[in-house]
Amino acid sequence: VRRFLRAQGREEDWEEIVADEGSAYDVHETVDLSSLEPLIALPSNPDNVEPVRDVAGEEIYQSYIGSSANPGYRDFAVAAEIVKGKRVPGRVSLDVNPSSRQVLENLVRDGHLASFIHAGARIHQAGCNGCIGMGQAPATDEISLRTVPRNFAGRSGTKEDKVCLVSPETAAASALRGEITDPRELADEMDYPRIPDLDDPIVNTEMLVEPPNPDEARLVKIRKGPNVVSIPEFEPLPDDLEVPVLLKVGDDVSTDAIMPAGARILPFRSNIPEISNFVFEIVDESYPERASEVRDLGQGSAVVGGTNYGQGSSREHAAIAPRYLGLRVVLTKSFARIHWQNLVNFGILPLTFTTEGDYEAVEQGATIRIPDLRKQVRSGDEVRVELIDSGETITCKHALSGRQIEVLLEGGLIYWAKKRT
Repeated sequence: VRRFLRAQGREEDWEEIVADEGSAYDVHETVDLSSLEPLIALPSNPDNVEPVRDVAGEEIYQSYIGSSANPGYRDFAVAAEIVKGKRVPGRVSLDVNPSSRQVLENLVRDGHLASFIHAGARIHQAGCNGCIGMGQAPATDEISLRTVPRNFAGRSGTKEDKVCLVSPETAAASALRGEITDPRELADEMDYPRIPDLDDPIVNTEMLVEPPNPDEARLVKIRKGPNVVSIPEFEPLPDDLEVPVLLKVGDDVSTDAIMPAGARILPFRSNIPEISNFVFEIVDESYPERASEVRDLGQGSAVVGGTNYGQGSSREHAAIAPRYLGLRVVLTKSFARIHWQNLVNFGILPLTFTTEGDYEAVEQGATIRIPDLRKQVRSGDEVRVELIDSGETITCKHALSGRQIEVLLEGGLIYWAKKRT
């Protein structure tokens, strides 16, 4: 970290963080680096991991290196060295998506971009791009190897995609062969490229613009086109919440299932009312209409989920769009951490079942009531939830800090921050 910051001209920001003297650890892990081998996450979950050698030989349609998530200079450079002086088959689309302008500028300086171009790669602009379906959507039912972090179904922009997650080495080797290839198979053709960390990267700050001072900022008028809509006003958490459960889902529901990606939907990211029409489309395409009807009657609604609810990207649209549709509480066996935080930020109460078996007791279509809600949230981590249809009462828990409780009660982070200023 210190070496990186030094190269970026920011070594003064480095601070050593070490364990306290005499610290003990509950768990000790040993990793034998010599036992590691290239792995691949098969469709359509990052957890669906197998050794590359077990699926080698499968024909591929696309090999995609980059996006804004994960890759640094080294990841592009090592792939460029692997394809240098070679050509990929005409039927394979080798896509290179630099993670940032700085990475792109250094790849140009060091000749790596030329290697990609000569090999037949398509060079795309820096940014998210293919990782979230903003281009480079793969062909239907064709294998696309990608160095991005997630491959949930449809995230690429193609509904019936077959996206596999691999390393840059595997992506480059497979692009050359036109099939899934263990990069170690290239050992007879070339030495493994060793890419040192850059000690002299181009650090271009010429395009950075300092923000105006507060007095000047107040005079700035924001220009908005017809597809740029201000965030809707949301109400504080009520004292008494009685809402229908509009949707019940299973385990490992991703933020892509909650708020789908792809070129058809992403143009509306600045328009919450419009993008909310796609919420849970992959799970239940009737959800947006049903939620809107309940919301327009002056009610909120609830969703019930299994374990690891909200895994995947931290996209806040997976919280704000359901909130616009009236979602006020989500009850699950467990949450993915970042989505749990985003729910709080937009005034949605995240609760976990104290007894996992209570998940079975709350069905889609049921009505739940949480009396004295504001008082319950403030007084402890347990919340009583009444099941109106059966007459039962179950206990759920929240894991909110004092600050998060105040954020939630105000209706979200924006309103909490406004009140403090």
